[in-house]
Amino acid sequence: MARESKAVINIADLALDHWKQGEFYEGADASFGARLGLAGLGISYNEVPSGKSSCPFHNHHVEDELFYVIAGTGEYRFGDERHAIKAGDVLGAPAGGPETAHQIINTGTAPLIYLGISTMAKTEIVEYPDSGKFLAKTSRDGARPGRFRHMGRAENPLDYWEGEPGA
Repeated sequence: MARESKAVINIADLALDHWKQGEFYEGADASFGARLGLAGLGISYNEVPSGKSSCPFHNHHVEDELFYVIAGTGEYRFGDERHAIKAGDVLGAPAGGPETAHQIINTGTAPLIYLGISTMAKTEIVEYPDSGKFLAKTSRDGARPGRFRHMGRAENPLDYWEGEPGA
């Protein structure tokens, strides 16, 4: 059943999903663009504890992202650069190759709180330069996580004709 969209959502009313992965990745977040009736724009509220990051260093080939820091301090890893960030900063992560790879890290002592806003492509390729992985995914017809999702590494290529009947 589809959830009814709202014109206004208060951040305090969001139910946060608290999670942890290994030693470095942890957060509490909620995505709510769809709850506002937005089909082409994703929005998430994120809280990241001190010393943690909410995602690996990555770049999108199709989607643009923007982050607005609400509270706390941290570091914005962008391409080959690192930038100190604080409340009020706006961070851009345009679509592109590894030169636009990005990651937000909480280097402060208080939680780092920010909004993530992104275009919502129906098909996307995401690269992870630190680990050499890529993600290919689709979300056609509004299906999430989508009809196709594959995480792999470029060093395992197949020939175009491999496995094709009669090839």
